[in-house]
Amino acid sequence: MKNKKKILFICLGNICRSCTAEEIMRQLVIREGCEKEFVLDSAGILSYHQGELPDSRMRMHAARRGYNLTHRSRPVTTEDFYDFDLIVAMDERNVDDLRERAPGLEEEKKIVRMTDYLQNRVADHVPDPYYGGASGFENVLDILEDACEGLLAEVTTDR
Repeated sequence: MKNKKKILFICLGNICRSCTAEEIMRQLVIREGCEKEFVLDSAGILSYHQGELPDSRMRMHAARRGYNLTHRSRPVTTEDFYDFDLIVAMDERNVDDLRERAPGLEEEKKIVRMTDYLQNRVADHVPDPYYGGASGFENVLDILEDACEGLLAEVTTDR
């Protein structure tokens, strides 16, 4: 079997968007029967929420769609740039922060935008739902479900 595809999802605090993208992607690869081909993780730009479970509101909205968010928040590390094939950022601020932290040009090339993989929705970023209401969390789930489907299609085309 070929090497595993290693994907790291990134947002600001790793308690709403990136951990949800990780779990949605995990469920998709399980559904497709290719979970052994992937290593999936998520991290945050900031370490403020390190060790915490995802935001309770995000967990509630995700659970309604069948996702169980159990990831513990962690900050992105320099090693992540070497360990992962793709580093998927939720918004432009995340992209900029990641580019500043990338240890070299090869590692910087691994940074992509989550919304680049959208198939049916139109969005230029995955908005942070932290300070908003219920509709914000549902919107994030809609965007991430679409983008994760597109990402999976993209990375499995050479199977």
